Amino acid sequence: MSRTVAKVAVSAATYWLDKPYDYLIPPELADQALPGMRVHVPFSRGNRRTEGIILATAEHSSYEQPLKAILALLDTEPILTTDQIKLALFMRERFFCTVYDAVRAMLPAGLWFDEEGRRRARDKSLEMVRLAIEPEEAEALRDAKRMRSPGQAAILEQLCAFECIPSHDLLLHTGTKRPTLKALEKAGAVELYQREAFRRPQIHVGGIEPLPALSAEQEKAFNGIHTLAQADKAGAALLFGVTGSGKTSVYIHLIDRQLRRGRAVILLVPEIALTPQMIQTFSSHFGNEVAVLHSSLSVGERYDEWKRVKTGRARVVIGTRSAVFAPTPNLGLIIMDEEQEETYKSENIPRYNAQDVAKYRCAKAKCLLLLGSATPDVVSMYNAENGRYAFFEMHNRYNEHELPAVEIVDMKRELRQGNGGSISSVLRQELQDNLDRGEQSILFINRRGANRLISCGECGYVYKCPRCSVSLTYHSANRRLLCHYCGYSQRPDESCPDCGGTLKYIGVGTQMVESELKELFPGREVLRMDADTVAPAGSHEKLLERFRSENIPIMVGTQMVTKGLNFENVTLVGVISADQSLYAGSYRAGERSFSLITQVVGRSGRGQKPGRAVIQTYTPENEVILQAAKQDYPAFYRSEIELRKLQHTPPFSELLSITVSGMSEEHVYLACRMIRARLDGLIGQGFNAEILGPAPLAVVKVNNRYRYRVMIYGGVNAGLRGTIAGVVMEFCQDKRFSDVTIYADNDPND
Repeated sequence: MSRTVAKVAVSAATYWLDKPYDYLIPPELADQALPGMRVHVPFSRGNRRTEGIILATAEHSSYEQPLKAILALLDTEPILTTDQIKLALFMRERFFCTVYDAVRAMLPAGLWFDEEGRRRARDKSLEMVRLAIEPEEAEALRDAKRMRSPGQAAILEQLCAFECIPSHDLLLHTGTKRPTLKALEKAGAVELYQREAFRRPQIHVGGIEPLPALSAEQEKAFNGIHTLAQADKAGAALLFGVTGSGKTSVYIHLIDRQLRRGRAVILLVPEIALTPQMIQTFSSHFGNEVAVLHSSLSVGERYDEWKRVKTGRARVVIGTRSAVFAPTPNLGLIIMDEEQEETYKSENIPRYNAQDVAKYRCAKAKCLLLLGSATPDVVSMYNAENGRYAFFEMHNRYNEHELPAVEIVDMKRELRQGNGGSISSVLRQELQDNLDRGEQSILFINRRGANRLISCGECGYVYKCPRCSVSLTYHSANRRLLCHYCGYSQRPDESCPDCGGTLKYIGVGTQMVESELKELFPGREVLRMDADTVAPAGSHEKLLERFRSENIPIMVGTQMVTKGLNFENVTLVGVISADQSLYAGSYRAGERSFSLITQVVGRSGRGQKPGRAVIQTYTPENEVILQAAKQDYPAFYRSEIELRKLQHTPPFSELLSITVSGMSEEHVYLACRMIRARLDGLIGQGFNAEILGPAPLAVVKVNNRYRYRVMIYGGVNAGLRGTIAGVVMEFCQDKRFSDVTIYADNDPND
């Protein structure tokens, strides 16, 4: 007997239980249950009511026992297309997550349900009013009512001038009450109806501006990329342009050509701080075609922007990492700006890399992925060098100005000269010169707070977080010590709690630099931009707009100020401590340091005035710092690729990891040792791979959970990935390790 069966991904299924489960579709739902729709199903032995999503339907099931039936449909139409379902299945295999984890990442929060079963964001509608009679008849009726009912006459006069008006605005402009409007509706003179409305983030859109003119170098890059983009073939290209070379103008022309072809475009940026300027720039050329997707939007705004994209009303999507899932019909191009940034990699389940998702989408849509950067990821440049990616270069700034003149300052010499502050004598003089000329400066230090730690000078006591294996950072604004991992905070003592000795404040953060600048330049405003100031201000946009519009002389900030910002009056950039990220325990430490320094130096001199930069360091002879000072990416790439080859790290291998975390360090380490032993037995059977560990993470304890990891370096191999997935599933089901969490990851950032 044939029966209709639904293949359902169940939200309650853990990674080791995740698979499509067969459910019987009740006859009354047979015509309504479609792939891509959410359902309620009974799951597990207790038949717990659980949410699921239909992946496919079939006439038969391979299971012999009676099937459980779907309890209810949660959607009136599919929320996922067939291509999106395939993407979710790809993510499960690629990123070691469940199908439902992937679906949750793909859909806006407004589509999900709260604890009471209500959708978090509902469709918004607006009550509109229009004439129900001919305009000539309405004018006659208006004249007849001027004396007896001036309110009705005023309403009719407005509607004779405008085709339709929101009822709220109509009543407000005419000064009438709702009963007056309802009386006209009852008389058949007007009609009230509902029109779909969208909650939209604030976007400053004036008139549509013409496309920016391209230089000869930009034109050459545009022509080459456009030829690839209109070939309707899957491909990837790398656009390498120095800071200020005008990559954005090339993007604008490429998007314009795709829109003319009836295609949609996704533009990804690494930081929310970059979206305001990007949105302003692109909306000035493409108006309401632009939609914005990022985590700072309200639930309703993000849901409505998602709807505009899904229905084709917005064909240019600008957003951060998650915007790669935008449901664009007829996708023609994906652009990843500053493609080297680690923020494109998610640290939460699913631990996806936006570039991998973008490659998959471009392959399925037969379109182009464009990676743009002044400091490309070493792997991307290697792929371009070996012909896997098309390669385009722009060597000159769009305004034909020279790159900023850079001076490296040895902070050891400053100490010998009696300057123990965070601002060197060279940088202080440059800042004073800028103040005298009315020009602006940006200072970068990659640490928020005032001091890195507080230590006793006599016994060496250091305040540490009781829940994490890190020292507490002192924040002078509220005079508290704060853990940047778990949020724990406390007030410092007047003297050492161990020996009563004098406490010393060690290290420098954004707050300390801000205080020092105010002492050096009294009466001059200093704007601080970090995680502590953005939230109270309301958004990155407000702080950046203040810096621009009020011409604030100095801005000091963390990574938020290093990329994508374009202020014509900024002529000086200072890197307070170039050494901070150089010696981190990661094979990417040199690459990240080079990128950060190069990017922030590139914020200087983007207008008509020449730019300068001062890099402060305790290791002025370091090769990475010297190369960044010269903005010499080719030299950096050549030395870095040789180092990667010796280390056998990407691009010469694929990096995978299995991480174990739990409350007991001994048990976490034991689980990691057993995983390592299991991998040794499996991977030695035909895989060209190297296993390292177990080893603690750089910060071994976070929020009372210890973290250890096994690393696997091997060639790109689906079999290796499947083996690692199998090991994770095996140990997750082992009751001996029920108190620990085990997960796999691709190329982890930490």
